[in-house]
Amino acid sequence: MGIRTYNPITPSRREMTSSDFAEITSKKPEKRLTAGKKSTGGRNNSGCVTTRFRGGGVKRRLRDIDFKRLKKDIPATVKSIEYDPNRSANIALLYYADGVKSYILAPDGLKVGETLMSGDKVEIKAGNALKIKNIPLGITVHNIEMTPGRGGQLVRSAGQTAVIRSKEGQYAQVKLPSGEIRMINVECSATIGQVGNIEHMNINLGKAGRKRYLGKKPHVRGVAMNPVDHPMGGGEGRTSGGGHPVSPWGQLAKGKKTRKRNSSSDKFIVERRKK
Repeated sequence: MGIRTYNPITPSRREMTSSDFAEITSKKPEKRLTAGKKSTGGRNNSGCVTTRFRGGGVKRRLRDIDFKRLKKDIPATVKSIEYDPNRSANIALLYYADGVKSYILAPDGLKVGETLMSGDKVEIKAGNALKIKNIPLGITVHNIEMTPGRGGQLVRSAGQTAVIRSKEGQYAQVKLPSGEIRMINVECSATIGQVGNIEHMNINLGKAGRKRYLGKKPHVRGVAMNPVDHPMGGGEGRTSGGGHPVSPWGQLAKGKKTRKRNSSSDKFIVERRKK
């Protein structure tokens, strides 16, 4: 994948960049593996806004991604690499030998025509899925399960990768992209390789309109509001009132720890991302 730049024919074009979509081989998704997606506009079932600055955006269809890779020891051929509007990573369409079709996250370097498999004794190759107990140490992985059989939940966004550092008994120590080292059951599965679309993080939207396409409305600063609308509003100049930054309802907005104390998963964290 590469980054496409534009001639600065307008002010917004000057800084705008986008993907060149060189990896994409098909523009139309597999119809049976898609479903409609309803936009909430940040509102709950009563119509009240529960998440501010959401709404609008381009219509999308959900892609049914196979995060579990339950079809063991059945070879699958990569039919196409496709764009998914619901995630930063690209997806790959697989045709299994028994006729089943499914989508997976496309790892970096995957090509159309390659053969992928999942199972206990498959080749250590980008795109193949194995249990962590069968993956050698030092191998980069993605789409990692947290509970055996539940499906991949960790390391799924574009360009991300994790490393298996050690194994001891029932658990393996995995270093996640955040820097956190976490113990994960060796019966959990993971996919070999790095998630593709590595250059996604370098894309510059360039103008406010592209943010609106994503369903995100302008995020208004509290200091730009009136005192009736926000605790940090008002004043002749830019001021926060001399207090700590807070939300419109007075909750601390910066630095406050939000993780639940004595969480049941604390025992699985060997080293936190914030040392």
